[in-house]
Amino acid sequence: MTTSKRFFITILAGALCLCQVDAQQLNSLTPAEKANGWELLFDGQTMDQWRCYKMDKVQGWIIEDDAMKALGLPDGKGGDVISRETYRDFELYLEWKVGQESNSGIFFHVVEGDDYDAVYMTGPEYQLLDDVGFPTSKPVHNSGANYDMHAPVFGQVKTLDEWNTARIVVKGAHVEHWLNDRKVVEYEMWTPEWYEIKNNSKWQDAEGYGKYKEGHIALQDHGGTTMFRNIKIRRL
Repeated sequence: MTTSKRFFITILAGALCLCQVDAQQLNSLTPAEKANGWELLFDGQTMDQWRCYKMDKVQGWIIEDDAMKALGLPDGKGGDVISRETYRDFELYLEWKVGQESNSGIFFHVVEGDDYDAVYMTGPEYQLLDDVGFPTSKPVHNSGANYDMHAPVFGQVKTLDEWNTARIVVKGAHVEHWLNDRKVVEYEMWTPEWYEIKNNSKWQDAEGYGKYKEGHIALQDHGGTTMFRNIKIRRL
């Protein structure tokens, strides 16, 4: 091999390594993402863009390994967190993993009010679960589901030590759930079919469930540990 060829290969290998480092950089936006309107909801250092539901602070969560971590503390010492901003039509992307036998969720269009004691009373839920180890589960409760409404199709979570990706797209009444780059759920809100499913689910008496067209994003603290990182959103 000539000296010039060896030099070219060395430079190319270095460039590839730099590309890999940039691709793996956590909790940041690329110039292309910024140009396309993406906003970062977690910078890996603070949780300033979040607060606990009906509170002005975060409790029961820590930052660990560049991720937001719900500790699953008992007796109300933790809590679901919501975005300080509200969103109507949007695309949300994040990475997540749960501990053994843990249960969590991502909610949207969450509203605070005197009649609502928890995020699930208003916001539809993208379910997160230890699908393998959770003691009791059924399809409408598996990861990627619209919890207790629509079961995921061909959804598959990774092992507990690996990160999964979640994407939620909301445009008017149309909603898509993506799990690890697969579209696993798709539905139209506020249709006769939607209300029929709702009336045969655990939300049948929840008057505010799925009612609102704008609200907060919420991440659930529901026992066990759950971690989130690379949380980004763009308005549509």
